[in-house]
Amino acid sequence: MTSSPAPKNVKRQFPNPKELAPLLKFGGLSLHRREKRLAGALTIWDLREIAKRRTPQGAFDYTDGAAESETSLDRARQAFRDLEFIPNILQDVSTTSLLRTSLGENFTMPVGIAPTGFTRLMQTEGEIAGARAAAKYGIPFCLSTLGTTTIENVVAAAPGGTAWFQLYMWKDREGSMALVERAQRAGVKNLILTVDVPASGQRLRDNRNGLTIPPRLTAKTLINAIPRTAWWMNFLTTPAISFASISEWPGTVSELLDKMFDPTMTFDDLKWVRANWKGTLTIKGIQNLDDAKKAAKFGADAIILSNHGGRQLDRAPVPLHLLADIKGQLKGDMEVHLDTGIMHGADILAAIALGAQFTYVGRAYLYGLMAGGQAGVERTFEILRSQMVRNMKLLGVNSLEELQPKHIRFLHRS
Repeated sequence: MTSSPAPKNVKRQFPNPKELAPLLKFGGLSLHRREKRLAGALTIWDLREIAKRRTPQGAFDYTDGAAESETSLDRARQAFRDLEFIPNILQDVSTTSLLRTSLGENFTMPVGIAPTGFTRLMQTEGEIAGARAAAKYGIPFCLSTLGTTTIENVVAAAPGGTAWFQLYMWKDREGSMALVERAQRAGVKNLILTVDVPASGQRLRDNRNGLTIPPRLTAKTLINAIPRTAWWMNFLTTPAISFASISEWPGTVSELLDKMFDPTMTFDDLKWVRANWKGTLTIKGIQNLDDAKKAAKFGADAIILSNHGGRQLDRAPVPLHLLADIKGQLKGDMEVHLDTGIMHGADILAAIALGAQFTYVGRAYLYGLMAGGQAGVERTFEILRSQMVRNMKLLGVNSLEELQPKHIRFLHRS
C-alpha cells in the first residue's frame, strides 16, 4: 500500500524580518547575580535548593534536619499535602485582604518569623536581615534566646517593626529572667515561652557533621567550603558568632542544649513567668488538649501548636491535626497559633481555615536567608504572599475571616 501525500494545510514562506524582530528578545547582561538568582526562585523549595548550594553542609543540615528519623517533620509536611480545598465558584474576588490582628497588633499577613537559634551561622546577616524584612512586610519577628544578635540590636535595626522575644527557661533562672527584663526594657510586647525542651532531641545530622558553635575549620569543612566561598568569606571577615548565653562551646549543639535547658520546669514556672512579665504571654510547644487548657488556666494569651519543627520528639503529634479540636474546645479569648511544616502560602490558609489565628515559618525563612540574605528573606514572603492571594481567589474568598473548616477536607491515606 502506498501512502498518499500529506494534505497541504499550510502555506510556507520565508520569515519576514519585520515580523521576526519582536520575537527576538534577549535579556540584558545582569550584574546583579543575587537578584537574578532570587527572581528565579518561584517556591520555597526553590529557595531551599539555592540555600543548599551556597551553605556549608553543617549549617544547612542544622536548618534542614530534624530529630532521629525526621518522621515528625515529614508527617507535619505530609499533613498539608493530605488536605484538599473545597472552593466556591462565581464569587467576586476582585479584592483580597491578608490583614490579621493578633495579640492586639495588626499585621499585613497571618504569618511571622519563628524564633531560630544560631541564625548567623546560616548566613552572616542573620537576625538583622530577618527583622528588617519582617518590618518591610508588616509581620512580627521573633528573636530566639539562642539568637546571634541581642534584643537591643534587633529592635534598633528595625525600629518600625514588631519584635517578639522567645525564652528558654535555663537552669540559671536569674539569667533567664535577666533576658526577660532586657526584652521588656527594649519595648518587646510579647514573650514566647518555649516548653518542649526538657532535653534536646537527637538531631543525627548535627551529630554526624560534628557541628560546633562556631564551626571548626577541619579538613572536611575546608573541602566542603571550596564551592561555597561567599559563605566562608562572610564568616571569616565579620564579627565572630556570639550569643546572649555563651560565646563558644567545644561540644555539639545537642550537648550545649542539654547543658542549658532545665528538665525540672513545671507549670509552676509558667505561673511565675506570667507574674513577672507585663506584656502578652505565648506558650510554644503545646501538643495536646489538656496542656492547652492548663496554659489558658495559668494566664497564657496565646498558644502555639508546635512540635518544634520536628526537632524534639520523633513521631510527635502533627500540629495541623490537633488544630480544629483544640480550637473548638478552648473557651475564652486565648488565641491558637501554629507552626511546623509550612512550606507554601496555601498551608497558611489551611491553618487559618481550621482555626489558627496566626502562623509562623522557621525553615522557610532560613532557606531565604541562606539563599540571599535580607533580599532572600523578602523573597520568601513575596512567594508566600502571592501564593496566599492566588489561592484565596481560587477558593472564592476575599478575606481571612471568610476561611472556614468547610473549605478543608483531609484525604485518608491507606
